[in-house]
Amino acid sequence: MALGATAALSAGVLAVGVGSLASAAPAPATAPATAHAAAAAKVAATGLDDPHKKDIAMQLVSSAENSSLDWKAQYKYIEDIGDGRGYTAGIIGFCSGTGDMLDLVQLYTDRKPGNVLARYLPALRNVNGTDSHSGLGSGFESAWRTAAADTAFQQAQNDERDRVYFNPSVQQAKADGLRALGQFAYYDAIVMHGPGDDKVSFGGIRRTALSKAKSPAQGGDEKAYINAFLDARKAAMKTEEAHSDTSRVDTEQRVFLNNGNFDLNPPLKWKVYGDSYTINQ
Repeated sequence: MALGATAALSAGVLAVGVGSLASAAPAPATAPATAHAAAAAKVAATGLDDPHKKDIAMQLVSSAENSSLDWKAQYKYIEDIGDGRGYTAGIIGFCSGTGDMLDLVQLYTDRKPGNVLARYLPALRNVNGTDSHSGLGSGFESAWRTAAADTAFQQAQNDERDRVYFNPSVQQAKADGLRALGQFAYYDAIVMHGPGDDKVSFGGIRRTALSKAKSPAQGGDEKAYINAFLDARKAAMKTEEAHSDTSRVDTEQRVFLNNGNFDLNPPLKWKVYGDSYTINQ
């Protein structure tokens, strides 16, 4: 589930052009630029921010978070899954204990004062950083489900998803020379672990992966690097009982990787928690 702290992600810079060469044999100094250009050319293929690919990404996340491909039905989702983060709710698991739910309700209230969730802002501030339901409870759960029918609240969820999770992870993946599959691996990780820099947050997972393999932007092999990232992701998942089932890596992302589906093109077949899913197009 999502961790809420918003932290700036370091972004690499890809060299996308290589000057004309003076001779048929490239000089040694051009090798890094050539590797960067090759990685950039791969990333120029349809990325996860393409609307259709983004919808696929949301279906994949929903299969793991909500056991359903109907991610748009999750605007109304809310429960405490017992992971120490209080309520988990909405399309990517905004949490009352980690700040991102507070940010979401504040955004919604800024855009639509007097909404049914606005009265819970003081309670959300008070429980931030804890798993407490104090001042929330069944009234808050009911208000959340009511708000979920409001297109303004749906848009606020979409916008906070993009600001905190989707855009930073996809931008970082592109800077690392990763195609759609690698971009999704980053996105799924940041949704669950949050965008922080500690060892079990997205930044720490990426740092561990880079210590084991070079990214494509550094001239490394894309499959080897994604495998290193998924290894680091699994290790982070196993530090929490609530996330100790690693099937979203083992029988989903690793399946696509072993099939060489770096562009995350349908048809896609995978399993999460033993349940089978298919996206045909």
